[in-house]
Amino acid sequence: MTRTLHIPFVRPVLAAALLACSLLPAHAKDYLLTTCRPNLVVVADPDELKVVRSFTLPNSAVGHSPGVIVPSKDGKIGYVLHNRWESVSGIDLDTGKELFRADFSHDNVRGKVLNGMDLSPDGKELAVYVSPMVTLPGEYQVQDNYIAIYDTAAGLSAQPKRILKAPRRITSLMWSTSGKTLYALGWDLYKIDPANGRITGQHPMRAWQRPDFGQVDILNMWAQFEQSNIFTVPYFIPHKDKKTGTETVKAGIWTLNLATDQVRFKEFEDASVVLFSSATNPVRTDEVFTVYTTLTRTNVRTGEFKRIDLDHTFYNVNLSSDGKEVFVGGAQGEIAAYDTETLTKRGSFFLPGKADAVAGSMRVIHR
Repeated sequence: MTRTLHIPFVRPVLAAALLACSLLPAHAKDYLLTTCRPNLVVVADPDELKVVRSFTLPNSAVGHSPGVIVPSKDGKIGYVLHNRWESVSGIDLDTGKELFRADFSHDNVRGKVLNGMDLSPDGKELAVYVSPMVTLPGEYQVQDNYIAIYDTAAGLSAQPKRILKAPRRITSLMWSTSGKTLYALGWDLYKIDPANGRITGQHPMRAWQRPDFGQVDILNMWAQFEQSNIFTVPYFIPHKDKKTGTETVKAGIWTLNLATDQVRFKEFEDASVVLFSSATNPVRTDEVFTVYTTLTRTNVRTGEFKRIDLDHTFYNVNLSSDGKEVFVGGAQGEIAAYDTETLTKRGSFFLPGKADAVAGSMRVIHR
């Protein structure tokens, strides 16, 4: 006997909503997004301390490690600098498919990008700082640097929708949360109108003038401000004590709130260790973590800090969305997780082949 299964009528809109919900993950969570040699994009689960996906970057020279990564807000696409830092690809982080590509070299022009790249808050535009050079018989002819603005929907042969004049020596680009300002870090931190390239202001770095202090020295090429919307820079600065006449070099943390344009800075010790990169706790925003051979938690309001030695050097640092864990990576193919309050190590894992991430970013996506 044949039975007939009666299905109650469901309105089309409700049915579509139910289907969409069924495709969503039960609980959104943090994932780490990084790269490693020779040409891999890696997605890792920091809770389980393991790599969950890795993809080979297409049409990429393997003699140079990938560079900066910029994730889309929904965590579905990673824009990766690769191909000897002459190309950017937008990679689908579920399938590895290349959705976007911009190449900066053509004919006898070689364009390089030193990690200066960021995505607009609405995800529609990608800003890239390009250093071009013309190769001629017997000489290299340096050209003017520029910021190229790309439409992220431009596909696999993307061309700039506009070109902005830019100062030289830029290593980092950061879009304000409003989308009205593009910050460019070089000898100073320039505020640029992303519509026309006009410099609308600046926060001094090299031009920083403080009584009894010398010229500040910074290094910043690792982007990791997506969790807090606070850009941070470790710095070293000479200081002369008025009372004793003693000259020392102070170590400090400089921060820029990308939502308010507020700058804060704090020297917290006489320079004793190398500080490579830094990131702000998204929950306790007075806490900044710096890393190299040590992991240091500094309160940028009080100057108090706590430090532990690490097993080896690590180049970059980032934090979980709940502010409870800090992740370090970037060298010897290892990523380690530490408790932000106690600085005790929970564990670590290795990238495919234990390959170095080197100058590649370590970003946190939430999906």
